[in-house]
Amino acid sequence: MNILVTGGAGYIGSHVCKCLSARGHLPVAYDNLSRGGPTAVKWGPLEIGDIADRDKLRALLKRYRPAAVMHFAAFAYVGESVEKPLLYYRNNVAGSVVLFETILEFGPLPVIFSSSCVTYGIPNNIPISEDHPQNPINPYGWSKLFVERMLMDSGRAFGLPWVSLRYFNAAGADPDGDIGEDHNPETHLIPLVLRAARNETAVEIYGIDYDTPDGTCVRDYIHVVDIAEAHLGALEYLLAKSQSCALNLANARGYSVKEVIAAAERVCGRTITAKVAPRRPGDPPILIGSAKRAHELLGWSAERSNLELQIADAWKWVNRALDRAPD
Repeated sequence: MNILVTGGAGYIGSHVCKCLSARGHLPVAYDNLSRGGPTAVKWGPLEIGDIADRDKLRALLKRYRPAAVMHFAAFAYVGESVEKPLLYYRNNVAGSVVLFETILEFGPLPVIFSSSCVTYGIPNNIPISEDHPQNPINPYGWSKLFVERMLMDSGRAFGLPWVSLRYFNAAGADPDGDIGEDHNPETHLIPLVLRAARNETAVEIYGIDYDTPDGTCVRDYIHVVDIAEAHLGALEYLLAKSQSCALNLANARGYSVKEVIAAAERVCGRTITAKVAPRRPGDPPILIGSAKRAHELLGWSAERSNLELQIADAWKWVNRALDRAPD
């Protein structure tokens, strides 16, 4: 089947494209390349365009006649969303409106949406289930929640099938080393820690006074390949005419910033220097999720859940990427 993948040149989108190709599908990556890179598109065509470009979307849907749409295209920096909220609402929310309206011109194509655990805000209990109230504390989280709501309402009004996958912290890289995490600027902890290990520089810890065991933020890390596999499971689930739903993708195990640095030191065999920086706005102290529902409905579980394995795959990618980079 042809599958339209918005944001297919991005970190998670490119891993999903590889997974789709391995299952015999043709992933059509649709990306404006504002944050993704063309070198990450290796398993199908790259179509350059914006999700707000209705004419380009119509042309793509006519040409490829996809069986489903996987929607990753979004800005995804929490701090930036606090500083530039309207940018996030215009791109993530208004762009998704155009995308969904255009999809519906061709019929109720199944949509698998890249959502986030940040829609929960500061949790009332741990681990977080899908029934937990959603009360984001930053514009990025609100933008994801608004799109979830659009899908829910479009499902009721137009019969649009959908699954929203609420990721916890994506980490790791393709075990074969074909693709990995390469944001610019990079804000995610594990790649920043590994760059510090590689370059013998210091990594910043944003706040050491959170209400957590060691004072640093605690996150639930999930391998990007496990996330990609969940998208294939969600695709099969929707094509079987199953009920639309939102599902967590998580490991149900949290690690603090300091614990991640210690694990990276073990993997890399190097001492990693850390320096304390002020808290970033919009960061909850603890985010740990339950993926029980994804296991029940999709038969999915995190196969590469071990933190050191996730770091080892990312370390392999970082070394290969930096060794290939021009001086």
